[in-house]
Amino acid sequence: MDIRQLKYFLAIAETRNITKAAKKLYISQPPLSQQLKLLEEELGVTLLERSTRKMKLTEAGKLLQHRAKQIIELMETSVKEIKNLNLGGKGILSIGFVSSSGAILLPEQIHNFYKEYPEINFQMKEGNTYKILDLLNNGMIEIGIVRTPFNTENFNLIYLPKEPMVAVVREDLFFPDSPKSISLKDLKDKPLILDKRFENLITSSCHQVGFQPTIICEGEDNKSILLWTYTGMGIGIVPKSAAKLMPNKNLKSIIIEESELETQTVIVWVKNRPLSQVAETFLLNFKE
Repeated sequence: MDIRQLKYFLAIAETRNITKAAKKLYISQPPLSQQLKLLEEELGVTLLERSTRKMKLTEAGKLLQHRAKQIIELMETSVKEIKNLNLGGKGILSIGFVSSSGAILLPEQIHNFYKEYPEINFQMKEGNTYKILDLLNNGMIEIGIVRTPFNTENFNLIYLPKEPMVAVVREDLFFPDSPKSISLKDLKDKPLILDKRFENLITSSCHQVGFQPTIICEGEDNKSILLWTYTGMGIGIVPKSAAKLMPNKNLKSIIIEESELETQTVIVWVKNRPLSQVAETFLLNFKE
């Protein structure tokens, strides 16, 4: 299996049609079909189920499609990084970020960095903390901007200031007197919507003050949590900066006065893996 075969397979997987894939790749159909057959024989699996209408990816095919995209992107990124290794103020900066931190922190940092180094190109990827850490481990990005808690064992870290969690509610529901802050006990018996990665932290904190939280919905994305909150189904629990992701949705955020519920944004990169000169320079902004 080589890069050419993976590119051929991706074209077939995306079009689900040998003829269309061949046109996309500017090759004839027979050799493309032959390469797919050789790839399946080498792996010992069926990658696509053929029918008279449309090809369908098998589970093995779906896995290979996912990995092939990562392999090709990693190869292309590696070539760019090596070419730009000694260019100083030139090159590619690849960053992954969680939505809340990226929306608040990155625009200003990127803008200032770009003013100083206008020949830098940026590759940005957004996702939850676990996705960003996976991209780091797989070499798809050099720097991640994520939120605690997570397993820090394999990463170098720069901790940014802590911030409280807030209760986000629709303006016409819950806490009509609009307090600036509430205690954790004020959430007792109220329907809560939260990021599932904070479930243990929130549940443990609630237990410490004497009640079991009523969690009606868990998600993996702060924007989704805010959208569900806007429907009126419950109270969203998110980091303070995440509440700013939907400023025009008639939502209000109330600080939860509980030190155990503080969260922190962290700049991370993989230990014992060389960084490009561009990434090293960018990190100086945070180290200082």
